[in-house]
Amino acid sequence: MKTVILENQNIIPSKIICIGRNYVEHITELGNEIPDEMVIFNKPNSAISTELSSHFQEQLHYEGELCFLVKDSKFSAVAFGLDLTKRDLQGKLKAKGLPWERAKAFNGAAVFSEFVKIEACDINERLSLELTIDEKVVQSGNVGLMMYKPAEILAELQTYTTLNDNDIVMTGTPKGVGIINEGAHFKGRVFIGEKELISTYWIAN
Repeated sequence: MKTVILENQNIIPSKIICIGRNYVEHITELGNEIPDEMVIFNKPNSAISTELSSHFQEQLHYEGELCFLVKDSKFSAVAFGLDLTKRDLQGKLKAKGLPWERAKAFNGAAVFSEFVKIEACDINERLSLELTIDEKVVQSGNVGLMMYKPAEILAELQTYTTLNDNDIVMTGTPKGVGIINEGAHFKGRVFIGEKELISTYWIAN
């Protein structure tokens, strides 16, 4: 089973639950419609990776996200995560009205920084993310820009599924998604207000 890191300890998530189309400007950049209800899909434990790949059978796209770790049915820790996507395949599946899993749930499709514990009061408009590629900012966003805030996401998920301790919830990506080029230098950061909480670094292989 794949693990993630929380305070220098390896922990095993049983599943990753992802929220799609949660930032209006990202919906617009991909030419999608604003959904009437929350878009939810899953990634398996086998999708977890600490390495960033530019290809898995085809070209991959990056999506930077705020990611939360579940403890006692609450969000207890945060990380910077990359939701990797086979964009061409996703487009073909969507056009046929088929599920996205083949484009979203492959091995290595969920890349995470270390998780850092936070208080419930910190999960608000002050929590934000930033992604730079080769020292250029390509994505930035905060909880205030989300269509569905973390508390709403948590409540909705609990209406239909059990959230086990160490499960991960990825909360959607702001605008600025794009192709992962081999050798590109990625830096993901999470802030509470002006304070940097997380900084992590990958080189795409």
